[in-house]
Amino acid sequence: MKAVRYIQAGKPPEIVDLPRPEPGPGQVLLRVAAAGVCHSDLHLLDHGRFTNPFTLGHENSGYIAGLGEGVTGFKEGDAVAVYGAWGCGHCHSCQHSAENYCHHLKSPHTIGGGLGEDGGMAEYMIVPSPRQLVSLGKLDPVLAAPLSDAALTPYHAIKAALPWLTPDASVVVVGIGGLGHMAVQILRALTSAQIIACDIDDSKLAHAKALGADHLVSTRDAAAARHAIRALVGERGAAVALDFVGAQPTIDLCASIVGFASRLTIVGLGGGILHYGANKPPYGCEVNVPFWGTRAELMEVIALAEAGRIHSEVERFPLEDAPKVYERLREGKIHGRAVLIP
Repeated sequence: MKAVRYIQAGKPPEIVDLPRPEPGPGQVLLRVAAAGVCHSDLHLLDHGRFTNPFTLGHENSGYIAGLGEGVTGFKEGDAVAVYGAWGCGHCHSCQHSAENYCHHLKSPHTIGGGLGEDGGMAEYMIVPSPRQLVSLGKLDPVLAAPLSDAALTPYHAIKAALPWLTPDASVVVVGIGGLGHMAVQILRALTSAQIIACDIDDSKLAHAKALGADHLVSTRDAAAARHAIRALVGERGAAVALDFVGAQPTIDLCASIVGFASRLTIVGLGGGILHYGANKPPYGCEVNVPFWGTRAELMEVIALAEAGRIHSEVERFPLEDAPKVYERLREGKIHGRAVLIP
């Protein structure tokens, strides 16, 4: 079978031929329907800490093609999403469904499929346990693949920020890419707060408007963006800022527009640093650096999608186009989320 492989940091991914895997005891074989192409893969390819080659793809969906000995609760042919954080299943966090915060994910060897272990950019993949699977119901697996990260990650961040997102509050969303375009929809579905969408790309701002953003702000000029946001949020400032870029200019922007007793959430991996000083960010501001989401939250995300409240907008590409798709992603030319189809 064809697979898109991480070789080592600093090298582009390679497409290789591998034997079809077989599930061992407790494992599940998935016939992959689609694998999302995530911006964090670029950080992995450029600066990855992993030493062994593996198949990329941590946003996966498909159909169960085989069950290892002892697996119950699913049957062959079921459409499922793969929960990407593969924790130990036994620690305190895992017992709360938060394998994304498993105490053993500090290991340099693996975080999950596509992040140290073989992921879904292949015709088939092994899922280590049925607890990493969530039924898709009537959802199209191709459209559902990005829900496991591009929707789950902002959902996790937004759900934790709900106490701040009252009807009289403002929330700033910076970066309307794969995660940001889902964040706007999730905010619209869960809150009545004023949504201010920010990006350097006018087409992505227009996309945010179509998805429910109340106001659009270009961030090409940082000073002008800060002034525009301040005019919208008034003296209270933004109650919540969600930075899906994480570069120095976006972190600085978010820190400058949140108000007292606010929440600043940095999701993006752009390499920026939040500088702290007296009242900078403002007093009472909570800083949060979330990672992915829980399996229970993935079930909630899928329920939102099944109800038609959110949807992932995807560009479809054959698996063999993976290297070109990564370059398009690097150049900011992907609308919504790219998915690879084996």
